[in-house]
Amino acid sequence: VAALQAYVTLQSIPVEHIIVTGELEHTQTGLIQDMIQPALVGGFLHADLQRIRAQLEELPWIYRATVQRRWPNALEIHVVEQLPIARWGDSGFLNHEGEVFQSESSRDWQALPRLQGPEGSAETLVAGYQRLVEILAPLHLSVAQLTVDERGQVQVVLAGGMQLLLGSGDFLERMHRFVRLYRTELAARAGEVETVDLRYETGVAVAFAGPSHVAGI
Repeated sequence: VAALQAYVTLQSIPVEHIIVTGELEHTQTGLIQDMIQPALVGGFLHADLQRIRAQLEELPWIYRATVQRRWPNALEIHVVEQLPIARWGDSGFLNHEGEVFQSESSRDWQALPRLQGPEGSAETLVAGYQRLVEILAPLHLSVAQLTVDERGQVQVVLAGGMQLLLGSGDFLERMHRFVRLYRTELAARAGEVETVDLRYETGVAVAFAGPSHVAGI
C-alpha cells in the first residue's frame, strides 16, 4: 500500500518551476514558458520533453534547445539562438550552418552581407562566403553581396561597390589571382575600380570609374 501511495504521489507531481537559460536576445522567456504549457498537463514525470524541444526549435530565432527534468518539480530549458551571418534573398537569413530562417526583426540586420542563389544553394553559398572572408581579410576588404545565378555564375560585390565577376569555375584560383592583382596594381586606386572581370583563363579585365575606361591585365 505504501509503495502504491508513493507511486500515485509521484505521478501527481506538477511542474512548478520552468528555468530558462542561454543568451536570449530575440526570444522572450515568457513566450517559452507559455508555449510549453500544453505539454506539461501530464505532470512532472509525464512531461513530453521531446515535444517541448521540437516546439521550441520551431520558433524563428531558436537554433537548438535542450530540456531536462530537475527534481523535484522543475524543468530546465537551455536555448541557443540562431547566429545570423548573412541575409538570404529579400527577407530571410542564413545561420553558420547554411540554414535559412525567417525573422520579423529583419530591420536589425540590414548591415549583414546579402547572399542570393537558386533554391537549395544556401549551404554552398555560406561555405563560399566564409572562404571569401578568409581570403579578403588580409586586404582589409569585406563582402557586401555574393550572388550565384541559375547557370552557376558567381558575382561578388565588395563593401565600397567594387564588383568581382568570377564565372562558374576555378573559384579559388581566380580569387588568388585577384589578391595578387589587388596588392600590386589596384590597392592604390581601389576607390576608382568598378569591376574586376576574372572569368578569363589567365588575364583580368578591370573597369575604372569614368567613360569607357577598361584595362586588360
